[in-house]
Amino acid sequence: MLRVDSSKPCQIVYSICKHEFLGYVIEPHIVQLNPNGEFSLTYQRLFSNTAKEFGNCIDDTDIKLIKILDELEQANVIRKYHKKQIRPIEFFAKIFNDQFFDTIRPKMEKRMVEALALMRDKQIYQMSKEGYPAGKKVVIAEEAASVLFHFRRNEEEIRYFPTIKYQGMRIEFMFKNAEVICNHPAWMLLDDVLYYFDKEIEGKKLVPFLNKRYIAIARSNEQSYMEKFVAPLIEKHNVYAEGFTIVSEKFEATPILKPIYVEGGVSQLQLYFRYADYVFPYGDGRVVSVRIEKQGDEYFFHRVKRSIAWEKGKLEQVEKMGLKMVSSLFQNLEVAVEGEEEDRSFSVFEWMNQHHDELIADGFELEQPEGQKRYLFGNSKIDLQVKEGNDWFDIYAVVHFGPYQIPFMELRNHILNRKKEFLLPSGEIAVIPEKWFSQYGNLLVFAEQDKGLKLRKHHIGLINDLADGELAGITINRKLQRLTDFEQMEEVAMPQNFTGTLRHYQKAGYNWFHFLKEYHFGGCLADDMGLGKTIQTLALLQKNKEDAEAQGGKCTSLIIMPTSLIYNWLNEAKKFAPKLKMMVHTGTLRNKNPEVFGRYDVVITTYGITRIDIDVLKAFYFDYIILDESQNIKNPSSKSYQAVKLLKSGFKLILSGTPVENSVNDLWTQMSFINPGLLGSQKFFMDEFVTPIEKKKDEEKARKLQALIKPFVMRRTKEQVATELPPKTENLFYCQMSEEQANVYEEVKSEYRNELLQALEDGTFAKAQMQVLQGLIKLRQIANHPGMIDENYEGDSGKFESVTHTLMNVLDGGHKVLIFSQFVKQLTIYRQHFEKEHIPYTYLDGSTQNRGEIVKKFQEDENTRVFLISIKAGGVGLNLTEADYVFILDPWWNPAVEQQAIDRTHRIGQTKNVFIYKFITKDTVEEKILALQQRKLSLSRALITTEESFIKSLSADDIKEILA
Repeated sequence: MLRVDSSKPCQIVYSICKHEFLGYVIEPHIVQLNPNGEFSLTYQRLFSNTAKEFGNCIDDTDIKLIKILDELEQANVIRKYHKKQIRPIEFFAKIFNDQFFDTIRPKMEKRMVEALALMRDKQIYQMSKEGYPAGKKVVIAEEAASVLFHFRRNEEEIRYFPTIKYQGMRIEFMFKNAEVICNHPAWMLLDDVLYYFDKEIEGKKLVPFLNKRYIAIARSNEQSYMEKFVAPLIEKHNVYAEGFTIVSEKFEATPILKPIYVEGGVSQLQLYFRYADYVFPYGDGRVVSVRIEKQGDEYFFHRVKRSIAWEKGKLEQVEKMGLKMVSSLFQNLEVAVEGEEEDRSFSVFEWMNQHHDELIADGFELEQPEGQKRYLFGNSKIDLQVKEGNDWFDIYAVVHFGPYQIPFMELRNHILNRKKEFLLPSGEIAVIPEKWFSQYGNLLVFAEQDKGLKLRKHHIGLINDLADGELAGITINRKLQRLTDFEQMEEVAMPQNFTGTLRHYQKAGYNWFHFLKEYHFGGCLADDMGLGKTIQTLALLQKNKEDAEAQGGKCTSLIIMPTSLIYNWLNEAKKFAPKLKMMVHTGTLRNKNPEVFGRYDVVITTYGITRIDIDVLKAFYFDYIILDESQNIKNPSSKSYQAVKLLKSGFKLILSGTPVENSVNDLWTQMSFINPGLLGSQKFFMDEFVTPIEKKKDEEKARKLQALIKPFVMRRTKEQVATELPPKTENLFYCQMSEEQANVYEEVKSEYRNELLQALEDGTFAKAQMQVLQGLIKLRQIANHPGMIDENYEGDSGKFESVTHTLMNVLDGGHKVLIFSQFVKQLTIYRQHFEKEHIPYTYLDGSTQNRGEIVKKFQEDENTRVFLISIKAGGVGLNLTEADYVFILDPWWNPAVEQQAIDRTHRIGQTKNVFIYKFITKDTVEEKILALQQRKLSLSRALITTEESFIKSLSADDIKEILA
């Protein structure tokens, strides 16, 4: 039952009272008011859980205060610090002691000080002896009082006492019943006023004088008293002395930085300040420092006042330069680094050297670390001059460590072995900056030591990297510098007998080939698939032929490629460079006499034949050796790589849409083929680039590698040259049957041909048309993959090899592909392959139910980049604008149906250029159909709609031609 009625007027008061054991506390009470507005004798103590009842007479500040003061109530104190349940009377009788008091009192006072800060406008009273909360009204002083401590030293003793001033007036507090209610900081209750003090004086400094005029110290104890009591008091408070002297000193300060060297660990810096002969570490909390000096019987206290704000400014200054405070405990500084740096033991020296001039200019002193070694503090830089010779760059370099100049060559072993300490002639140690190891490491690995440093011409990437880093004065022929900026290549006239026009970016590739030739560099044309690497190369070879003939000479080049690309090259050559005499060096009956090559302009062969015929091929000196799909030599231990390395030629080029298929390591063999030595030994390349880039995701190493190879790799993506491309580009891709496939094909063809010739002779041809259709379909299936007619077939299929090879290139370029076939059986063979190789795909044929979901998955899922579609199912109602490549696996009788398939991707909403690849098997019914299709198309575009009507449109002569 509440004693105070909350529905009638009442008032909250804050009552200062003394607990028998816990000392002074403040309690909130609610007091009932009489009808005349005065306090009645009805009151009760308020706690957070009972305060809600009196919401009409307390405000938000009161609620905060009640919550703070809850913690001073004895039951809460016991519960918080004793943990076990116990009655207060028992606790104070048996457990409470001075040690407990000393532990909890500072924590209680922290809460009291928090409460007092909120109580300035509240009703505060001193509790009466009887326990009535609104005993005597108390007010909080309007401003802080100040204390002056006095010392009077005479022949016999030292007398010590404080005086208090408030609002400029001295107040008497001795023998006035004053009470110190809080010790740290001091709050004192005197004559109904609560005083608080500046300089955070402790109450215990005042307590002895509440009932005492002074404290006397005998002269015999004076020395120790001066050191232990007087000096610390002078540091913190205002002191007035008679009989000894306090000298306030004012000095200009000097900031000092001193390294703490931790070998193999993280080194730090200490920040000190020197005021004349006095040295203070940053952040030790002392605003004033006092030193005692004794002359005879005289004591002098030197009071040195520190410029704390200025010191903080100096700390902020070094923090802006990249230091950070390690912990508030030791106040030491470390160099702030992002991520994990391997060796941080020298980081502070590097930092000091890097900022040396700025620190000295700002008045800092740099101190040597502890120990025997003496380090040189000063800026370090390298003066590098690069001059271009005929086949070399000559490098002249001098290193500056502070005032010392050292030939760069003397640092060679240090940089290659990552040794940071370099001993100077003076016996001092210079610390080599961390970034020099990455900036100059490659330079020193690749440079050949003569009297100076020489770098082969093809390491122009390293030179450009130095130039970009603004580390070197470099003089290079302007033309050679253009190698890194492919846009401004010198224009080279097109060959006269080239039939066709190169797009702008293809012309840039053609010009670049000639640039490489001029400097005897090898190059890698790495354009995206479909951008015409073949046509750019053919233009070069035709020009090469014309230039050689103009000088009365002759030249033969060699192109090595996967088997599946041979007919493609021959077709493109026939179309664009018909004057090039081409020799195909493949097949069982190939000529093994190297002299034969000299009769041709271009020899074409495969990687497989190169391995077998290496002795024949290496006996001939070719003008160009060109590797198409050069990722075929990516494995350095492969026979293909070993073989092509033995070939001899004036110039080398490689072509590949995906020079890096699986690993950065793929680059090494290809680059070593075109420019031997460019990337160092294979082990060096693994350690220096592959491992850091792939395992540690080291971006700086990746950038270095990019700089090395950039001049010799030209890559344009479809997106970069989009404006030059037509909306869709159709390419015919000729495939050669494998040997087993060709045998199966011949067998079936002969069977049908004999039957048809018989039918033509005896006049039953008209009735045999159905049979003709069946025969043609069977031959078309074999041309794609004999597995479609014979499940037990175990051989290869030329087209299957070509399609999967081309597809991998497209997928490596990050593209999406639609693959169409009219044979579900053929799509099944591809599905099995994709599942085995873990290539995600979607699939659609006539029996597919959830078309919408499948289309959505292909359009939206980044990882699903292949869509297999049967032409009958995919002809209508599909919108597949995410795809930018279309593979048509078999030619259709009706070109309109083919067009419909292409339009699945090439439609409104398509923002990309689309490449269409039609795969045709050479020397089969597919090639013949294609020719007939072109012929018939103009005559009967509207009539040919189905396979039957196409067959019906064929004459007996047409069929003979198809089966010839």
